[in-house]
Amino acid sequence: MTDVQTRPDAEIAAVQPACGGAGSSRRVVLAGATALGAGCLLAACGTDTGGAGSNGSSGGDFSNNPAPAGSKGADTGSTSGGDSGGNSGGAALALVADIPEGGGIIKGDYVITQPASGTFKAFSKVCTHQGCDVSKVDGGVITCPCHNSTFSIEDGAPTGGPAKKPLPETKVKVDGDNIVAA
Repeated sequence: MTDVQTRPDAEIAAVQPACGGAGSSRRVVLAGATALGAGCLLAACGTDTGGAGSNGSSGGDFSNNPAPAGSKGADTGSTSGGDSGGNSGGAALALVADIPEGGGIIKGDYVITQPASGTFKAFSKVCTHQGCDVSKVDGGVITCPCHNSTFSIEDGAPTGGPAKKPLPETKVKVDGDNIVAA
């Protein structure tokens, strides 16, 4: 037995426009879904770059660049005192007592160090090599676990590993018991 057309051509022509309408509808649905997906992708890209490009002159070529200090009030937690916010205009990044002399801590988007007694520095916690977050501060060195880049706690300059650029610095000052963005 073979496949043979059993309907006349006129009957087939009368049925096909109904199928063409279903094909059009399918195209419309697929085009709508594609447009929705593209819209979501563009919206996600738009929100990611909003804070990243506004870090001043020391930022740069990595994607996880933190927003300027003081722009994220909710990120500061309980370290900000009621009297420190009005005097400095910046958000509290850490407590002075939490930063060991000759060392530092990683808190929020920053590495906050005390290279010498009473001198505090803050750097982006994002490694300038490939954008990993640094993981520890020990022995006067900030270390990135991804490729073992190391940075100075004094100026954020690379001291070892593949990183060639320093960690971007955020100016800070002491305001009472807090370290705040200057």
